[in-house]
Amino acid sequence: MAKVGFIGLGIMGAPMALNLQKGGHELYVHDQKAPAQELIDGGAKVCASGAEVAKNADIIITMVPDTPHVEAVLFGENGVASGISKGKIVVDMSSISPIATKEFAKKINALGAEYLDAPVSGGEVGAKAASLTIMIGGSEAAFNTVKPLFELMGKNITLVGGNGDGQTTKVANQIIVALNIQAVSEALLFASKAGADPAKVRQALMGGFANSRILEVHGERMVKRTFNPGFRIELHQKDLNLALQGAKSMGVTLPNTAATQELMNACAANGLSGMDHSALCRAIEIMSNHEIAKA
Repeated sequence: MAKVGFIGLGIMGAPMALNLQKGGHELYVHDQKAPAQELIDGGAKVCASGAEVAKNADIIITMVPDTPHVEAVLFGENGVASGISKGKIVVDMSSISPIATKEFAKKINALGAEYLDAPVSGGEVGAKAASLTIMIGGSEAAFNTVKPLFELMGKNITLVGGNGDGQTTKVANQIIVALNIQAVSEALLFASKAGADPAKVRQALMGGFANSRILEVHGERMVKRTFNPGFRIELHQKDLNLALQGAKSMGVTLPNTAATQELMNACAANGLSGMDHSALCRAIEIMSNHEIAKA
């Protein structure tokens, strides 16, 4: 049994922490809001700050929305860095800047602790089912220590390389996911406007080379009009911004990523940023004056 700290108990973090607790680990948790009662009932100890989490836990996991949040949790007042000691491991499972990640790792390493960047893919469904894909950057020794915890939260677990490489992989993942959502949106809207039943078109496509998890899960959301968030548009906007900023710094072009980001910007402009990223289809529907299906 390990002493595990978990900071950030939102849509993703809460079920991930719960899976660690079910695995028999002792949890020290911190969030801006009260933790889920299920965690407390299971014995999780609520801490007043990141520093308190770091003092009590040997492995400290962070799962917060964006780069500034991770920086604040780690290095802000009463942050993890002020409570950490030699030999401990910080694992950031947020999706943030690969460049900032490398700097965060250096600062944590200077305190005698290890750092892993371990962003995830799979959304709320994957978090609850402990089937997340986890992409890790850091030392092999730290990875081997934390791997039993990763196995309680995910299925496809890969040590990609050094610090920052996990986050780079996540950015690449988000490019692929966003462009696939755009493709499914356009295909189903085209079919619907042409007079075909989009539900049956989706079913037919799932038997061919066009099949994907996006078509399966998010295509169904588009047809059934269920856009309650598993992963919000505003978070995917943030990830595509990381991709475009990185591309600019490296002197490469990502034209389709830029186009998809503009569709997400259109969703945000229409008050949809809090919806699931499958609601990207709404931008195309608004421009086309036609909905894939009626609610």
